[in-house]
Amino acid sequence: MRNVSSNLCADMVGITFRRATVGDIEGMSRVRMAVLENRLSDPALVTPAMYSEMLQEKGAGWVCEAAGEVVGFAIVDISLSNVWALFVDPLFENKGIGRQLHNLMVTWSFAAGQSKLWLSTDPGTRAEAFYRKVGWVETGIEQNGEIRFELNKPNSTIH
Repeated sequence: MRNVSSNLCADMVGITFRRATVGDIEGMSRVRMAVLENRLSDPALVTPAMYSEMLQEKGAGWVCEAAGEVVGFAIVDISLSNVWALFVDPLFENKGIGRQLHNLMVTWSFAAGQSKLWLSTDPGTRAEAFYRKVGWVETGIEQNGEIRFELNKPNSTIH
């Protein structure tokens, strides 16, 4: 269902951001499988039921659409104060989509009462550089070798 033209990719016409619903799971899964970094070793490790649980019970999510197609998404697990996912289709990278999804998710999480969020990502990736750039602080290395980052709620409102 890749009907997004290269011209649309270049000029970003028709880009929208909104809260994710269970109807977006197929698109989010497609984006997750398309990424070039932080790839899943086994796609069966992240199931539609997991997306649904995150969106309906444990947290919230946001999607970016281009011409009605999901091209990026972010999901936070409020029950664990954890960023569960933040991914952008490779055709739409480096256009500010990840940052906007990040900001929507973080702002919502802190407004919902979280005082700190955490995530982990592979070292040496663009994701690592992104999180450092937007203010996340490295707090250690997880058992799987990923870098753990934390972000504290700021004293003032996030803009």
